[in-house]
Amino acid sequence: MKLFSLSSKKRIKPPKPESESKRQPHQQISLSNDVVDSDKAKTTTTTTTMTSPRKLKSSSSELDLDRPNIEDYLPSGSFHEPRGKLRLRDLLDISPTLTEAAGAIVDDSFTRCFKSNPPEPWNWNIYLFPLWCCGVVFRYFILFPVRVLVLTIGWIIFLSSFIPVHLLLKGHDKLRKKLERCLVELICSFFVASWTGVVKYHGPRPSMRPKQVFVANHTSMIDFIILEQMTAFAVIMQKHPGWVGLLQSTILESVGCIWFNRSESKDREIVAKKLRDHVLGTDNNPLLIFPEGTCVNNHYTVMFKKGAFELGCTVCPVAIKYNKIFVDAFWNSRKQSFTTHLLQLMTSWAVVCDVWYLEPQTLKPGETPIEFAERVRDIISIRAGLKKVPWDGYLKYSRPSPKHRERKQQCFAEYVLQRLEEK
Repeated sequence: MKLFSLSSKKRIKPPKPESESKRQPHQQISLSNDVVDSDKAKTTTTTTTMTSPRKLKSSSSELDLDRPNIEDYLPSGSFHEPRGKLRLRDLLDISPTLTEAAGAIVDDSFTRCFKSNPPEPWNWNIYLFPLWCCGVVFRYFILFPVRVLVLTIGWIIFLSSFIPVHLLLKGHDKLRKKLERCLVELICSFFVASWTGVVKYHGPRPSMRPKQVFVANHTSMIDFIILEQMTAFAVIMQKHPGWVGLLQSTILESVGCIWFNRSESKDREIVAKKLRDHVLGTDNNPLLIFPEGTCVNNHYTVMFKKGAFELGCTVCPVAIKYNKIFVDAFWNSRKQSFTTHLLQLMTSWAVVCDVWYLEPQTLKPGETPIEFAERVRDIISIRAGLKKVPWDGYLKYSRPSPKHRERKQQCFAEYVLQRLEEK
């Protein structure tokens, strides 16, 4: 029997036999009399029906007939083999791998550690935009030249004093180191003033004591400047090119700073030896280490390197937290130079920061250096309100190793073989 629609004037295909209807994955058609009666009631106004024991299909069923079906392109029975045999969807089931990949994209906690979140714009209407323009003019044409003048005066005072002290007092090491330490603190104070730095220090000021080391979270190279204006630390830092490298090799070496290069594997042994010698010295400046090894965006803390925690000395945690109300102090060294970063700070309204000198910590009995480092990281993260992530900051400078990719491929292959053995 044939069935015609009055609205579309198209011929409706006769229903398939029951054996074929079972192969439709999208919709199973019921053969009950209730469904037939209800379908008849719905289509009495638009279609002419004839008494038949066969089922009636709605307009949505007609659309489903035009949709491509993957079963049409596969051998018959590939999806409906007897229980216990291998089915195609079992072989193609890669949902665990896809879940892991999607989770890495959606919840990428590693990349978030090194991203600078831009502030939300507040000059979005006609009332605030003129005020924002006035602020830009004031910051760039009035405040910035004044800050450049302040920093220039600071460098003139520093160089006119540092050079004679460094050259003329070589035979008086104790006096020379004391004066150089004061001059380094002075130039760092001029740097902070050039940003209109509003820094609040909490806790007792660090003192020169043997067998102690200070560790702090790292957001930018200005961390060292902010801490140095209070106490002349000897810092361990990556060797930089340009004018920063010139300052490292001349001025900062006078306070006992230690430099290293990540690309040189031999530098690790040399730096480790210098660390032990510096910690044991009684007249050396306090040692400052940034155990994360890289700049993080002041929202997270990455893994601490264990080198600072296996020296057998007291570890003094220092927590640094920046307020982003005026400027983001995070320095992304892969996208901007330190000069550009300084210009960004000098053209902002102010750099607001809190520094906490926390209670000294020692290695507990039975505690490994790695556990000691994690305990100190917990203390700093809680005090500064930072989130901990289980990542190595050095991964920012390297691509995933071939061994890691091969391990993932091997895990996937083992999973597929396991599914095959189950069948």
